[in-house]
Amino acid sequence: MELIGTVLSQNTTDRNSHAAMERLRSALPDWDRAADAPLARIAAAIRPAGLHRQKARSIRAILRRIRAERGRISLDFLRRWPTGRIRQYLLSLPGVGPKTAACVLLFSLRRPVLPVDTHVHRVSRRLGLIGPSVTAEQAHDLLADIVPPGKVYAFHVLLIEYGRKVCHARRPECGACALSDVCPAAFSLPSPRPRDTHPMRPPGIGRRRTRKGNP
Repeated sequence: MELIGTVLSQNTTDRNSHAAMERLRSALPDWDRAADAPLARIAAAIRPAGLHRQKARSIRAILRRIRAERGRISLDFLRRWPTGRIRQYLLSLPGVGPKTAACVLLFSLRRPVLPVDTHVHRVSRRLGLIGPSVTAEQAHDLLADIVPPGKVYAFHVLLIEYGRKVCHARRPECGACALSDVCPAAFSLPSPRPRDTHPMRPPGIGRRRTRKGNP
């Protein structure tokens, strides 16, 4: 279930959240079993994701609520709903914020809703697409007014890649950035140390890293 995987991904790396999901599905192979499991067992299974006790409470509460309301643990019913109603429902679930709801809408339900993670937020602010004091939560609605629905997926994935490879949080590689001539923040932060520099390569959509040890 995309929703549970996204809850696990909060405040951690993809590697850790994937490991936690695999451990959870191994320990509790079906969602009904997870809904009925002791919190300690869920927390132990998802420990790699961090905040495991908090996430365990949210996960079990989500599963139990969906089962109580729908008779079974599935979000297939959401596919018939309009996007706004889906978003409101997801936000009403324990531990689900704007980013988590947007991830489910975009990646699971294929709705053009933009998730704003730390990379999207940082790059958007530096490019001046949103104001410097705009929070990640506020950015969801502001960027939705800017990005055309047909470009939402590409915008999300490419800004994440750009944030990881070029527009780093502390030492962005402005000299290698194709947008430095239009970026208000270009060259305003310390440059990478010489050993950190590397040739710029175009970011790819959905490309997986295969080298052992990479996130």
